[in-house]
Amino acid sequence: MAYVITSPCQDEKAAECVEVCPVECIEQGADQYYINGDICIDCGACVSACPVDAIFHEEEVPDDEVGSIAKAREFFG
Repeated sequence: MAYVITSPCQDEKAAECVEVCPVECIEQGADQYYINGDICIDCGACVSACPVDAIFHEEEVPDDEVGSIAKAREFFG
């Protein structure tokens, strides 16, 4: 997995990240958006587009948001 969308997205769900993704790897879930790590090309376009700074590279996810990694993996099953 490359980038992970964390909990601030749950309140925002603005979708700017979806619009800028060149490989269409971001999908809408019931509570937030999720990035498919199998499709993501690590371009980082989504990071700068996110208005609530909810997107981090997997290795840089804040400690209090590490559950978001498992949540994204589960979403894409």
